[in-house]
Amino acid sequence: MTADAPHTPMSRLPLAQAAFVVARRDFSAILFSKAFLFFLLGPVFFGLVLIGSASIGRKTAENAEPPVLAVMLAPEAARAFSAAHDRLRDRVDLPRIAIVEPAAAPSPAAVLGQADANYGAVLSGTLAAPRLTGTRERLERWRGPVALIAANALDGPAAFPPVTLAETATSQSTQKRARGDTATAALTLMFLLTMLLAGMVMSNLVEEKANKIIEILAAAIPMDAVFIGKLFAMLGVSFVGIAVWGGIAGLVLTLGGGALQPLAPPAVGWPLFAAMFFAYFSMAYLLIGSIYLTIGAMAPTVRDVQTLSLPATMLQLGVFFLATYSTSSLGSPSEMVALAFPLSSPYAMVSRAAQEPALWPHLAALAWQALWVLLFVRFGARLFRRRVMKSGPAPTSRRGFLRRARS
Repeated sequence: MTADAPHTPMSRLPLAQAAFVVARRDFSAILFSKAFLFFLLGPVFFGLVLIGSASIGRKTAENAEPPVLAVMLAPEAARAFSAAHDRLRDRVDLPRIAIVEPAAAPSPAAVLGQADANYGAVLSGTLAAPRLTGTRERLERWRGPVALIAANALDGPAAFPPVTLAETATSQSTQKRARGDTATAALTLMFLLTMLLAGMVMSNLVEEKANKIIEILAAAIPMDAVFIGKLFAMLGVSFVGIAVWGGIAGLVLTLGGGALQPLAPPAVGWPLFAAMFFAYFSMAYLLIGSIYLTIGAMAPTVRDVQTLSLPATMLQLGVFFLATYSTSSLGSPSEMVALAFPLSSPYAMVSRAAQEPALWPHLAALAWQALWVLLFVRFGARLFRRRVMKSGPAPTSRRGFLRRARS
């Protein structure tokens, strides 16, 4: 009989192909909507926040690790200068000093170029005729204190010894601070873009739940494919928005960028740093987007989304503060925590790319972050099937109870 014929279930699309279908559908629907055009105007205000945050980060990095004056004098003169510094530092605001043996470096420029130090300037010559080598900013700030300390080391002569100034283009301290500025600016920009764009994932899924579209998709393709497709569709939309905003920013900088101070080149170089920035932005977006997607799937109404998403938003702010704090202390325990924690890892690695030239840690970090994206997506899809769609394997204890009841 026809009614008793076995039912042949319709074969589903493979996971990758189904995810691509969902991504293409969502990408086209959002990109050509009127709401998206108005959405593109929002980040103009975030640009002002970015400039202010970069200025604050620069000041914070400078206060966290102030530059040091390298004293490269003869041994007796260096001891006298250090003793005079100790006598005066409680009464006058003086720079920190470090004694450097003249035989340890061929020239003051070589001392300034040492990567493992934070020297802002080098004092050489003699106490009667000191010579200060460094950047113009550091020479203007330290010229008076050096003359004061040298005069006190010479038992207080009637006049301060003249200080010869030798200006250099940069120093290790200046370079470290400049790269710290670049790291802070890139980290803040990535955070603002992620905060601005990730919420679209959540609102899109809530709307489709209300319209019962998500139930149709879940019946036709695997739920993992729905989550992955929506995540990558929103990531593609985000890249379109970034391209538009980047074009506007480039036009503004071309017309009036001369008044802005340019950022220092990152340690890995601008081309590679730009590629790393987009790679880590993608990972940061996919990580927080998968969390927002799970929240949107679990929220019964649009009103409930705001309440459920508040902990995730606070978590993202905490992640940003952790990554910003570790920017000025590479290799510290706080940076290791920021690198290991999956949500803060993209931000911490962008900061490290701006300040350290090593490349192999980035390969390991991207693999680590991709693993957590997969875990978050699988967890969200399984939670949605069991709690919302009421499908999926039942717990073992319930199966055992039903089996015993039937027997």
